[in-house]
Amino acid sequence: MKKNLSIFLYAVLAGICIGLGGTVFLRIKDAFPGGNVVGALLFTIGLFTICCRGYNLFTGKACYIFDNKPDYLLTLLIIWVGNLCGCFLLAMVERGTGICGESGINAAAAGMVQAKMSSGYLSLFLLGIICNMLIFIAVNGYAKNPHEVGKYLSLFFGVMVFILCGTEHSVADMYYWSVSGILLEQPGQSLLRIIIVSLGNVVGGVCLPLAEKAYAKLTAA
Repeated sequence: MKKNLSIFLYAVLAGICIGLGGTVFLRIKDAFPGGNVVGALLFTIGLFTICCRGYNLFTGKACYIFDNKPDYLLTLLIIWVGNLCGCFLLAMVERGTGICGESGINAAAAGMVQAKMSSGYLSLFLLGIICNMLIFIAVNGYAKNPHEVGKYLSLFFGVMVFILCGTEHSVADMYYWSVSGILLEQPGQSLLRIIIVSLGNVVGGVCLPLAEKAYAKLTAA
């Protein structure tokens, strides 16, 4: 119980970190030409902090399912719920401030979420796969790149590319749905789409690790 609580608390912190990255992205993505690129760069503050502090992020942890025992699935579920709580908590705080309003970050998020709500389930799933292939590149590069500069470039480029390519990150979506208010207005459809993206993230997260293991077995044979 104590272990699960600590996992949950670190997942809440990770959700808040991703929400902070989403906040700065929403603030500047349309503020000036090229704002989306700068916003994507600054969004990396979320994953940068998570990796440096060892917080629990669903999309990163999902990459290592096959490196752990079956009870790791429960850990992933706890992390998913904790990430959602962290994103929702930050979003509700922000919705009580001046950065939300008729033309605030909640309105910017609503425009993004409406597009996601009109997307087909298969599209969300496939974009979730692509996204977490990039997240694996980011987190695994940070963990294993022997070059100090390369560790951080992995994080920054992995995050920037998944945003600029328009892929789907389940935890970022948790924040966008929360701050837009649509999660509260349409909870069923909102959570369904977030779950579909999450499943895509799981598949995408294990693609490269499994391919690398298969390659290692073939070359060792």
